[in-house]
Amino acid sequence: MNKRQIVQKTIGIVILVGIVLLIGFAALRMYTKSFSPEAISTYQNENISIEVKYCQPHKKGRVIFGNLVSYGEIWRTGANEATVVKFSDDVLINDKVLNAGKYSLFTIPDKNNWTVIFNEQTGQWGTMYKEKRDILRVDVSPEHSKEVQEVFTIDLTGEDQNVTMTLHWDKTRVSIPIEVLQ
Repeated sequence: MNKRQIVQKTIGIVILVGIVLLIGFAALRMYTKSFSPEAISTYQNENISIEVKYCQPHKKGRVIFGNLVSYGEIWRTGANEATVVKFSDDVLINDKVLNAGKYSLFTIPDKNNWTVIFNEQTGQWGTMYKEKRDILRVDVSPEHSKEVQEVFTIDLTGEDQNVTMTLHWDKTRVSIPIEVLQ
């Protein structure tokens, strides 16, 4: 075998391995989405457009907060890839400015306080969090209810300049106030 044939064979093997890896990654992604499907929440009026893309894990009889999702530790706020929030305009969140743009949403849950984090890195797997890329952190108080929410949801509701992003799973509901800047 001459040099050219060796190079061609090596390139062929590298391409084949790359294709197998891509197919494997796609299959893994489809498999994980079967347990925690993708969801999109949107809110739009004449002042703003907000979109949240996330994956919805299920409770399945488990204790969620303080167990499956540990208190005091970073949580991807959903499943699979990091949750992404997109704002068409600048907003105030707990009286702190967040510029229009796209952000990953992370949280640090605790029994009596949650830290909500907007991070500039997007498109990563949910466990690939880099604190140095945080743009905004705000604290909010969770509400504990008797109603059990089986599937993790993020809802956007509001009117005019005021929107609320609500995270709800198990017996915990967290409301994040958003005010549109004009």
